[in-house]
Amino acid sequence: MNQKYPSALLENAVNEFAKLPGIGRKTALRLILHLLRQDDATVDSFSQALVSLKHQVKYCKVCHNICDNEVCSTCLDKSRDSSTVCVVENIKEVMAIENTMQYKGLYHVLGGIISPIDGIGPTDLEIESLVKRVSNGGITEIILALSTTMEGDTTNFYIYKKLSPYNVKVSMIARGISIGDEIEYADEVTLGRSILNRTLFNESYRI
Repeated sequence: MNQKYPSALLENAVNEFAKLPGIGRKTALRLILHLLRQDDATVDSFSQALVSLKHQVKYCKVCHNICDNEVCSTCLDKSRDSSTVCVVENIKEVMAIENTMQYKGLYHVLGGIISPIDGIGPTDLEIESLVKRVSNGGITEIILALSTTMEGDTTNFYIYKKLSPYNVKVSMIARGISIGDEIEYADEVTLGRSILNRTLFNESYRI
């Protein structure tokens, strides 16, 4: 049975909030009613933060992580090991790995993983830019830190084959992350140990 709303404005707001992942119509209504109870300055600040994020956020031209400038602070950090690059799906994985405080190299954000059923192919991801980074020299190891799903493994294998002509070690995080698990949901201890105990890709898959 469809919910009846006393205001078309309220219904429109609920419809928009309900488009967010994990937000149902009941949760959307609760959030909207909460915002209506706030003062104008609070709501204006909330809406302006979203508008500013959408229109002003940048993507690092080196690693494609979200940042405020042309190059992110991680890529500019001279104390980090620039010879090691950890390949992840999205910014959530960067944040998760950084929270472990176990990794001191750089990152490369693909922006997704290969998923034919969703219409996502290799050309839709930042794979060629990764190959270019390796071909430019200076990188000795690529760590594949994608989720241990079929799509993640497919992407791992594709990247491994693309990097095979280059003199670079390709490793992957240890399977302390359970098969089928998403990286962002792994606890920090398990994720940190997986980074430290990474294995060579070709040994893991017996290629």
